[in-house]
Amino acid sequence: MQHDLAGKVALVTGGSRGIGAAVARALAGAGADVAITYLSSRQAAEAVAGELRAAGVRARSIRADQADPAAAAAVVREVAGEFGRLDILVNNAAVAVLGPVDSPAPDDAALDRQLRVNYTSIVAAIRAAARVLPEGGRIINIGSGVATRTGAAGVADHAGTKAALAGFTRGAARDLAPRGITVNLLQTGLVATQLNTGEGSAAPRLIAPWHWAGWAGRRRSRPASCSWPAPARLTSPGRPWISTAATVRNPRIRHLVPAEHLLRPAGGASGVRMGRAGP
Repeated sequence: MQHDLAGKVALVTGGSRGIGAAVARALAGAGADVAITYLSSRQAAEAVAGELRAAGVRARSIRADQADPAAAAAVVREVAGEFGRLDILVNNAAVAVLGPVDSPAPDDAALDRQLRVNYTSIVAAIRAAARVLPEGGRIINIGSGVATRTGAAGVADHAGTKAALAGFTRGAARDLAPRGITVNLLQTGLVATQLNTGEGSAAPRLIAPWHWAGWAGRRRSRPASCSWPAPARLTSPGRPWISTAATVRNPRIRHLVPAEHLLRPAGGASGVRMGRAGP
């Protein structure tokens, strides 16, 4: 990490594993104090927090149900109060419930929870953060490529929640721009996290069988297409002009990308344009 975030405080939701944990480690590696949230994986969250403290920064894990907008907002206020400030908010926690729209038994409760986790609670957290973030604050939302490139059946509900987040991100970026606060969206494809590799994962249904067999039988894919700026770069004080950008990683959903690759610095030009999704 080249960016010096010493003295900054970051909150990463869903930071006990996967993308959230990778982002938390990168921010701590750049010198930021980091708080992470979790729902049920307390041991994993404490392990990540321990790693961050070992890097020489303050760190804390906080249990919070992202399906509760009031709890999501309360965590923001709690972190700002305990650490004395909040400079960076990474909205990473999410759920994915798959199923066709013509299912004979649609799960309305699951849809409602998915909407609250993936959208409503993020809105609540951003509204709370807007009250405490200083000039130059950073907000990064972790989205999904399915918001604009739905390449498989059964993801309509999930895609809808992520599309809503993309629209809100663009609007929030404009609202907060006068205060020097940037709001960005990282649209990912399938990433090699526990969500996609664990037992019962839906990933094999979303990836063409031959691509999945190649990934599972040999090694994790490391596609060269993962070359755009990632969360750690978007927190840089030196990039105040990058806002309301949809940064796409692994957009074709052909293979899984290790979570840590989302933090790989981009080579050459950033590839990010205002309001543009993708290269």
